[in-house]
Amino acid sequence: MSGRDALPPLQCLKAFEATARHCSFTQAGRELNLTQSAVSRQIKRLEEDLGRPLFERVPDGLRPTPAADHYYRVVRRLLRDLADETARLRRHGDDHQLTLATSPTIASIWLSRHLPEFQRQHPHIEIRLLTMEDPYRLDLTEFDLGLYYHLEGQVDPPGLMAETVFDEENVIAVCSPHYTRHHGEVGTPEALLRQHTLLVLEDHFNDWLTWQDWFTALKLAWHEPAHCLRANSYQVLMNATLAGQGIILGWEQLLADELRQGHLLRALPQALPSHGKLSLLIPQHRHLTLASRTFQRWLACL
Repeated sequence: MSGRDALPPLQCLKAFEATARHCSFTQAGRELNLTQSAVSRQIKRLEEDLGRPLFERVPDGLRPTPAADHYYRVVRRLLRDLADETARLRRHGDDHQLTLATSPTIASIWLSRHLPEFQRQHPHIEIRLLTMEDPYRLDLTEFDLGLYYHLEGQVDPPGLMAETVFDEENVIAVCSPHYTRHHGEVGTPEALLRQHTLLVLEDHFNDWLTWQDWFTALKLAWHEPAHCLRANSYQVLMNATLAGQGIILGWEQLLADELRQGHLLRALPQALPSHGKLSLLIPQHRHLTLASRTFQRWLACL
């Protein structure tokens, strides 16, 4: 048997690594976007290939056998090295390139204002932005670091670890000065619902909240607003807000520059502590490049 023929299938090794790390078929399946039974079948195939059992069933899940525990450390290191080299080749071998995955909103509102300073301090690092709304759909081999709002207590996206950027964050109601010039000050929450246009995000992830959630959490009386503008893109709604078309909920830290420069203002004084915070998503099983470590340090100093 040649060396190549002696290798088990890669998908079985990935299933084994995730199962050994979580000690659970279910958790491994969630990470790999596979069913529990599919993971179990891949583990069984690997056990047959190796000619020995890899896991023992215990009351709280699975436990790797001693042989599997050693095999896990080897497989984990090899998969991490493979991911490192794949990412390096996709960067065309350029260790000075940094690919940041983020949402279109964070890219356009926050990163666009802060990246010029990073590039001034580190002109040798080339930045590439990969925008995607849902961090759970990211391909780990296509980016170096992610920047997303992440819900406290939420399971991290597969293969990623969330590191909070803003320790404190509030959700506030904002609008543009142009809006208040044409429609007047909001005044009260009741007036907001009766007389003003609320911008409503219809396709939100679980690190966001609705207007009704905001009113309820602040113990404010809620009823359906008289006027709404709805869209399935927060970026579209934020552009509408800046154009004076209505009032939107937003993160105070994310919008700090817009508020400070007067492009936006608080429509109401109430603020709701946010469960979602801007977080740096770091690959767990891959060595960070020098460019990634440089960006991580710079971000921590903001």
